[in-house]
Amino acid sequence: MESGTGTRAERGTPNVAGAGERTGPAPLLQVENLKTHFFTRWGVVKAVDGVSFSLREGETLGLVGESGSGKSVTCLSILRLVPKPAGRIVGGQILFEGRDLLSLGEREMRKYRGRQISMILQDPLTTLNPVFTIGAQVREPLRIHRLVERDSVKQRVLELLRLVRIPAAESRLENYPHQFSGGMRQRVVGAAAIACQPKLLIADEPTTSLDVTIQAQYLRLLKEIQRRSKLALLFVTHDLGIVAKICDRVAVMYAGRIVEEAAVRELFSAPAHPYSQGLLHSLPKLHQRIARLPSIEGTPPLLSNLPPGCPFAPRCPKVMSICREQYPPKTPLTTSHQVVCWAYAKESHATSLAPS
Repeated sequence: MESGTGTRAERGTPNVAGAGERTGPAPLLQVENLKTHFFTRWGVVKAVDGVSFSLREGETLGLVGESGSGKSVTCLSILRLVPKPAGRIVGGQILFEGRDLLSLGEREMRKYRGRQISMILQDPLTTLNPVFTIGAQVREPLRIHRLVERDSVKQRVLELLRLVRIPAAESRLENYPHQFSGGMRQRVVGAAAIACQPKLLIADEPTTSLDVTIQAQYLRLLKEIQRRSKLALLFVTHDLGIVAKICDRVAVMYAGRIVEEAAVRELFSAPAHPYSQGLLHSLPKLHQRIARLPSIEGTPPLLSNLPPGCPFAPRCPKVMSICREQYPPKTPLTTSHQVVCWAYAKESHATSLAPS
């Protein structure tokens, strides 16, 4: 596995939650120009192609975009769980508390998984092993990382199950996953993920399989756990309603790259990238009656055969000739809002050349 070895300019400027420099403590997680590719018989699939962002203690960053935009592969790359042999991290850095995870050996990396960084996957049925009890599976990270004395493990498991609102927790320890509802299974997965009190929790579309009522309960539970432990949360979703509820910042992904990043309020009040605008305009509004919701024309490009220039250009209603020729630079709009779009890059360039 290779980490990026180029200069800072070659790797790209880290995306630190806004265009300007942020004051305060250093980021817990800093991803710089991450590239994860899949080498297949049909060509190289650039699933993640130069992603940069940061996350601080106690902060929630939403990662949004349609299916196939690279959200899940970004998360798996952070934990170095990219499917092999096809998947490889071919460039960039993943700095956790200042240490590059891509430089660690596999044995050292195991000390981070589950202990410092945990992940909740989309489908609890694929996360939980059907032949092991719930108690055994919540106990496993505690046993691997040896954080609790053997005599206290059961008590700690019960504490975790009660924390995630599993009723009659003691009587459910010997139950199997199929004996739990979908919402309860997702809570059990959450209990296992926070068992070792990690500093970073990656939640990859954890509410997709839940109904609306259980979804709201689960989100409240995540925020409560975050408040108690100052947990940093990377929340992956395609549901912008969830982003509005729980996130501090949001990064919009398209074709393996982040095309816009902003504070949540800024993105919802003034989306800049045409793709972000399309996503927000496609949401129904209760105070408006319209015959048909707007949609984004066309389909996402093949990541194994990306067009030159901006990959959104074939679908963009504001496309210019330069969009089809060169990939746009990252342009700051405010201290907490930046966009990758030629419309704003040209405006910024024209402003800088204007006579004072």
